[in-house]
Amino acid sequence: MIAKIEGKLVRLDADCCLVQVGAVGYEVMLPGYCVSALSGQVGSDITFCTMEYYEGTPGGGNLVPRMVGFLNLGERDFFTKYISVKGMGIKKGLRSLSIPIATIAAAIEDADEKTLMSLPAVGRRMSQQIVAQLRGKLQAFAAGAEPTAAGVGFRPYQTEALEILIAWGEKRAEAMELVELACRKHPDIRSAEALVPLVYRLKQGVEV
Repeated sequence: MIAKIEGKLVRLDADCCLVQVGAVGYEVMLPGYCVSALSGQVGSDITFCTMEYYEGTPGGGNLVPRMVGFLNLGERDFFTKYISVKGMGIKKGLRSLSIPIATIAAAIEDADEKTLMSLPAVGRRMSQQIVAQLRGKLQAFAAGAEPTAAGVGFRPYQTEALEILIAWGEKRAEAMELVELACRKHPDIRSAEALVPLVYRLKQGVEV
């Protein structure tokens, strides 16, 4: 199996690219977030961590070899787990990865079905299936998740409170909203220790 490929990126399409390695050009299938990350890099040297599979029906004699590329080994490892979800498959998995893997992994760990349902080819039932099978197994991949727009500009104590809430089982998006609301109501708060109890009081409907 070809596990790594290095060469020049000579073409970039919506779901694949062409990598020139010496006299040979390899077509490499890509998830959406990779295509976005590589925009503007045609003509540059590139390295992919790859996996191979055969497309077609074994009994029909029409098996076509395919190569899938990722920007690093961690992303390939995530994809291997991701496509283990019942009903996912390689093509559907690639089509659905339209945002960074760390963000998707964080959504799975937070059971954030709203974010998962926003992915191409992922509906409510599939998002529930993904969470049921993978939650608790992707912490390492979620560690580098970028904050969403709602969390941009959080101060250190707010971020600390957010991470505490997530560690205690709260969903990231809901925790962000509650942190922001608590801080608007109590602009004098300056520590996570004071902020977290206020968030839980808000969540319980207790006026603060």
